[in-house]
Amino acid sequence: MSAESLLGATATDIAAAVRGGEARASDLLDATLARIEAVNPSINAFTALTKDRARAEAAKVDAMVAAGKDPGPLAGVPYGVKNLYDVEGEVTLAGSIINRDNPPASRDATVVQRLSGAGGVLVGLLNMDEYAYGFTTENSHYGAARNPHDLERSAGGSSGGSAAAVAAGLVPLALGTDTNGSIRVPASVCGIHGFKPTYGRLSRAGVFPFAASLDHTGPLARSTADLALAYDVMRGPDPRDPVCRTKPSDALLEDMGDNVGATRIAISGGYFRETLEDQALTVLDTAAQALGATRTIEIPEAARARAAAFVITTIEGASVHMANLRSRKQDFDPLIRDRLIAGAMAPAAWYTAAQRFRRWYRDRVLALFEDCDVILAPATPCVPQPLWQEMMSLDGQQLPVRATMGRFTQPLTLIGLPIVVVPVPVAGQRHPIGLQIIAAPWREIDALRVARALEETGVATIKAP
Repeated sequence: MSAESLLGATATDIAAAVRGGEARASDLLDATLARIEAVNPSINAFTALTKDRARAEAAKVDAMVAAGKDPGPLAGVPYGVKNLYDVEGEVTLAGSIINRDNPPASRDATVVQRLSGAGGVLVGLLNMDEYAYGFTTENSHYGAARNPHDLERSAGGSSGGSAAAVAAGLVPLALGTDTNGSIRVPASVCGIHGFKPTYGRLSRAGVFPFAASLDHTGPLARSTADLALAYDVMRGPDPRDPVCRTKPSDALLEDMGDNVGATRIAISGGYFRETLEDQALTVLDTAAQALGATRTIEIPEAARARAAAFVITTIEGASVHMANLRSRKQDFDPLIRDRLIAGAMAPAAWYTAAQRFRRWYRDRVLALFEDCDVILAPATPCVPQPLWQEMMSLDGQQLPVRATMGRFTQPLTLIGLPIVVVPVPVAGQRHPIGLQIIAAPWREIDALRVARALEETGVATIKAP
């Protein structure tokens, strides 16, 4: 099997080919780097390549296979990480020029260690919104990440480089982070799979913080099986992250099975069917019909939950950057700086009220899962928008692009629910919108099982750019 034939394949298929001796990790790496060098100038997904490290990791995998040893479940799989993750020997830029002055990381982030320890081959660092504060990856310092489906449109954010790299077939797997939707929005508008596990399920150690009570790590990939494969490798407690812990009902790849018929599936109504394009409703209704879901439920006070997420995000984010806001405010992206300054000036009473509402809201939403296992909702209200566009028309209203793209993700991140996003192409439509599959805390297996069922019916599928 030639290395070129594996470009664009899933991580699961690549690992099987390398472990079975049908392909060499080093040959696949060479083909991957050649493709990145040819395609990346058009989409600006990668901001740096880690060629020396990648060659060493690929050679190690090949040596283990030659010696009859198992290099791990990600044997030879090329992957990239959002430049928010520590990578040993590299400066964690976090999309900023301020961080250029920081020393290189002395060790990998925990989840990066685990991916490479499982045979993964890290090929580079991916573009993002500055300090992960955005939904469009229009980075004023490193340029915009472009959507492979339409180079004049956004790849979403803040993990836009991660999504663009997977959608363009540069790597089959990438890591992003999700504070208010920064895995799910890019996955939706780039037409790929994304996964935000339960808050505290995956370690954030070695990841530059944004808003500590909301930050998640997770993968973007070309299939549900790839999401589960990466998740299985990364999960587990980590003393370096005090909120990372083990809970029962960990999802295992081999346990996903086909028993979706026993899963109680509900369709989101109310807020999640308002202020959106018709295509987003078509995605939701198509998936519901394929799954035989007919019951509609309403997530209470979702609009207030979104407002609370805004308040908590901006205040916690400002606390991280207070020193630089005082001494280097001119070096921030102006839009990011203004949001952080607003957070620094917000009254403490707002934060207290938002956290009080958060507890009330969590109890109300968790009560919904007494009668259902999974809730379906749109991932974004619209298709990817043109780059550098400030406002858009939606449902007869003029709305700010950056804030509106997270309309359906922010109310759910607020309480840390596990969510899988799958691509659901609509006939005759060029630009993607994804579907959120929302499960109860620590029940990742339910969301993954429904995602796989939608793949098997052909409803959830990746459309080539």
